[in-house]
Amino acid sequence: LQELFLGPYFCQSQNAALFALAESDIDDSNSKTENAFIQRMRQLAKTLKVVLPISVFERKNNTFYNSVIMIDADGMNLGTYRKTHIPDGTGYQEKFYFSPGDTGFKVFSTRVGNVGVGICWDQWFPEAARSMALMGADIILYPTAIGSEPQDPTLNSADHWQRTMQGHAAANMVPVVASNRYGTEVLLDESGEEKQRITFYGRSFITDETGAILKEAKDGSDIISAEVDVLTNRATRAAWGLFRDRRPEMYGVLKTKDGHLAM
Repeated sequence: LQELFLGPYFCQSQNAALFALAESDIDDSNSKTENAFIQRMRQLAKTLKVVLPISVFERKNNTFYNSVIMIDADGMNLGTYRKTHIPDGTGYQEKFYFSPGDTGFKVFSTRVGNVGVGICWDQWFPEAARSMALMGADIILYPTAIGSEPQDPTLNSADHWQRTMQGHAAANMVPVVASNRYGTEVLLDESGEEKQRITFYGRSFITDETGAILKEAKDGSDIISAEVDVLTNRATRAAWGLFRDRRPEMYGVLKTKDGHLAM
C-alpha cells in the first residue's frame, strides 16, 4: 500500500482544516475504543492471512505523524513506525502537517519474517536502511508518494529514486519493496482554478538481495509479487561478511551534521 493511501496526497499545500483527516488511537487494542479503520484492517489481514503495513496520518494528542502500523497475518497490531525524515518543498509540504517521528527505526517480527519499514523520504537516507538491516530486517518496505516537481515539470526523479533503493538492497543484501502512488492529482485554488499538479509516476518495484529489480509495476493497475527465500538470503548475507567487517567505532562522523568531529 502506498503512503497515505486513504485519499489524495494532501501535502501539496498548507491547509489547517486537513488536520481533521488524522486517525487517533491507532495503537489501541481495546475492542471498544480501537480505531475503526485499524480494526477493519486487522480483520482483513486475519481473513486473508497476510501481513499488512498500513500507512496513516496519525494524531497523538496534539502531535501529528506520518505513520505505518504493521499488522501480522493473524490480525495482531504489532506496533507503529513514525516517519523519521520529513521533507519540505513545493508540492511536498509535509513539515506543516507532520512532526519528525519519535519511534526510531523499526523492524517487526511477522509471520513472513522480519520486516523493516521506512516511509517515502526515508528512502533517500542510507543510514535508515542500514539501521534496519542491523536490526535484522529480512526485507525493507517503503510506502511512497513521489512524482513530478511542480516548480520544475521537466525534472523526472524516477530512475534516481529507484537506483537509490537498489543501492540500499545491494549494500545491505536485503530485498527492498517500494510501493508508489500513480496518477495525476490537481490542487485547486479558492476560485476552483488549477493551482498546481503532481503526476505520481508509480513504478513500484521489488528487488532481490543484490539490488536487481525482480518486478516493476508500469501503472496503477499492476499487481506485482515475488518470492523471497529468507533463510537462503540470511546465509548469503553472512557469507559475504559485510556485517562482520563493519567498523562502528570509525563511523562517529555520521553523528555530525557537518562532518566535523570535536577533538
